[in-house]
Amino acid sequence: MGPRCSRAGSARLFREGTDQLERRRLAYYKDGGTVRLTESGCLGACGSGPTMACYRGVPKGTQGQLEQAWYCGADLPLLLRVAESIQTEAPLPEDRRYDR
Repeated sequence: MGPRCSRAGSARLFREGTDQLERRRLAYYKDGGTVRLTESGCLGACGSGPTMACYRGVPKGTQGQLEQAWYCGADLPLLLRVAESIQTEAPLPEDRRYDR
């Protein structure tokens, strides 16, 4: 929600994303949901906002650390793909990642 991301639509993306996570029952407070969407300050990709950081535990039955992925140019379709990946424990999307 930094100034540049806000100008690029981060507040609208947050509102629409929250609404869609609820409708699709992916939000952590819905029955069966596991995804938590929160606001953040600047994530450092100021020219490519909105940006999105994703953190999740490793899939069940495996050992390891917290998995993370950072995305630039985030939009609602990308947010929903990431959320579905988290919910189903599928690999996170690779496109628009900037954490590698």
